[in-house]
Amino acid sequence: MRTIDLSPLYRSFIGSDHLASLVDAATRAEKQSSYPPYNIELLAEDKYRITMAIAGFSQDDVTIEVQENTLTVTGKKDSDNKDVERKFLHKGISERNFERKFQLGDHVKVLSADMENGLLHIDMERVIPEAKKPRQIEIGSRLIENK
Repeated sequence: MRTIDLSPLYRSFIGSDHLASLVDAATRAEKQSSYPPYNIELLAEDKYRITMAIAGFSQDDVTIEVQENTLTVTGKKDSDNKDVERKFLHKGISERNFERKFQLGDHVKVLSADMENGLLHIDMERVIPEAKKPRQIEIGSRLIENK
C-alpha cells in the first residue's frame, strides 16, 4: 500500500488541510465496484452531468441523495420478481443492487435528475457565492466597514 506524504502541502499552501483531508479520505475509501458504469461530462464552464447506465431499473427503484458534499445514488430491485424462476442461456444484464457515491466539489449543487432509455442523468452546477469570487484590491485603498 502506498502512502502519500502531505507535509509539503501543509508548508506551501494556506488552507491545504481541506485538500489533504480529501486525499486521505480517497486513499482510505473502500474500493467501489465498477457497477453501474457511468460518465461525467462537462456541459459548460460550471455545469456538469453524471450519466449512469442502469438498465432494468425504474424510477421507483432508484434513490438519489445529497448530504454535505457527497452524492449517493442507490438502486434496489424489488425481491418480488425473484419468485419467478427464469432460465437464461446468456445473462449479460446485471440486475444487482448498487450504491455509488460521488464526492462533490465545494458549491456544487444538484439541479435535476431524469431517466431516459435506461440512462440516469444527474445535472449539477457549481455556483460560487459573490463573497468567494476573486476580487481585485487596488493599492492604497482601504476597506471601511459600516457599523
